[in-house]
Amino acid sequence: MRTVTEKRFRFPEISRFPACNGSRLCYIAPSSVCSSSWFIRESITVMKIFRITEQDKKALCRQAPEFRQIVRQADLKSFICSDDLFLALVQSIVSQQLSVKVADVIFQRVETLLKKITARNLLAADPEALRGCGLSGRKIEYLRGIAEAQLDGTIDFKTLSGKPDAEIIQELVKLKGVGVWTAEMLLIFSLGRPDILSYKDLGIRRGIMMLNGLTDLSEAEFETYRKRYSPYGTLASLYLWRIKDGGLTVKAPAPKSKGKKEK
Repeated sequence: MRTVTEKRFRFPEISRFPACNGSRLCYIAPSSVCSSSWFIRESITVMKIFRITEQDKKALCRQAPEFRQIVRQADLKSFICSDDLFLALVQSIVSQQLSVKVADVIFQRVETLLKKITARNLLAADPEALRGCGLSGRKIEYLRGIAEAQLDGTIDFKTLSGKPDAEIIQELVKLKGVGVWTAEMLLIFSLGRPDILSYKDLGIRRGIMMLNGLTDLSEAEFETYRKRYSPYGTLASLYLWRIKDGGLTVKAPAPKSKGKKEK
């Protein structure tokens, strides 16, 4: 299996990979794809693909029929996950409160400065040099804290990757600069976990409200939808983001008023 060395790949959305038959989360060599916006470095020899199957789409629609109209319109593709939780977390911190384009530029500058993004290289870097890449003082503090946690054994990112969702979130939010939403997004896009539906994500909440004709959505009510969509929470999240982004025709029931009881 060939190792990718110092080369950026931009991956396409992936609809079919023979090596993935029969498994939602599978592994392929980086050389199997080319040309999206994840960064693969020389330490990574395989990549994970989160497969979106027709079986899962049908199962979600059976549990939550309101998704049928969305599944017919939105052609979701399988996606590539980052196989390095530490690197994905660094990228997430860099990207906080920035547009994708700006975050991409800053991340490239950090890569160029460090040669390779590792905990040791982050701690060894001159803070002023990191600031020169476009990082704020607060983000530099967060990144150094994450690097220190990796090196002193506070968090073993490789071991952490194999733990249950709730335990991973519990450990990650101990790090300064990492909230529940960030941890949940890492569970989806780095670890490829199949059942993540984030209450902290405004787009997901809006999607649920639009799809179900709701004018408001409390956290307790959100939990009923989380249970309803489980174990396909991640697939539901991907569709709900599509709804929020627009371009889909959503025929929802009339908005429900909390002051009136349904007949």
